[in-house]
Amino acid sequence: MLISNLLLTNILEALIVGLVLGTIYLNIGTGKAGIEKRFGLFAFTLTFLLSSTTQTLPIFIDERPILLRETSSGLYRLSSHILANTLVFLPYLLLIAIIYSVSLYFLVGLCLSWQAFAYFVLVIWIIVLMANSFVLFLSSLAPNYIAGTSLVTVLLAAFFLFSGYFISKESLPKYWLFMYFFSMYKYALDSLLINEYSCLANKCLVWFGEGDVKGCLLTGGDVLEKKGLDERQRWTNVYVLLGFFVLYRLLCFLVLLKRVSSSRR
Repeated sequence: MLISNLLLTNILEALIVGLVLGTIYLNIGTGKAGIEKRFGLFAFTLTFLLSSTTQTLPIFIDERPILLRETSSGLYRLSSHILANTLVFLPYLLLIAIIYSVSLYFLVGLCLSWQAFAYFVLVIWIIVLMANSFVLFLSSLAPNYIAGTSLVTVLLAAFFLFSGYFISKESLPKYWLFMYFFSMYKYALDSLLINEYSCLANKCLVWFGEGDVKGCLLTGGDVLEKKGLDERQRWTNVYVLLGFFVLYRLLCFLVLLKRVSSSRR
């Protein structure tokens, strides 16, 4: 019942937020304003998608005592539970990704290519899968819901801070540089930017001059170059995001395994 209510809530959230953002950034256009708006749109998209997954935290924490009791008594394996949980959330989160993407993408006027749209949906899907794994891991670690919420909030804020959106990699103190590479936001944001501006690589976004005397000041390719991004990183970022998805689930398994072993003593 809780899962079905959560599914309905998340579908409505994805649809409403997608439509609201679509109407705010309607026909986003190009030019300097269009570049800034795209960056803001992608940053907000990541904030919404990653923070919305915290709704599963109380469900995971409530299920944990039952899971520990049943796995300790040998009713089923812990690995079976983790695998089943993953298989349940794969299609559910794909549906969320499709609904959000369809309600937003074409209203905003992002790259009008089915390949670019398919990649956008894929990245959104992997982002919510990764966020789901992240929350699952923290729910295995946190002693209660309040502590879990605090952990999620602080860590997501830290990942966003070190994503390169507020402060560039070059401006970070060396002792904080490791956080830049551990930030889930960084790879997700880079993926969305590469997808959009690779499509506009040869399109002039900012012109200089007037009348018949005009020249191109900035293309989509130039935007990527200024941000230190390259079309060749497109799939590398996806693999890193998938790596986070697997890593957090593996960490969850190890933490729960430790708890099961402790409860058997």
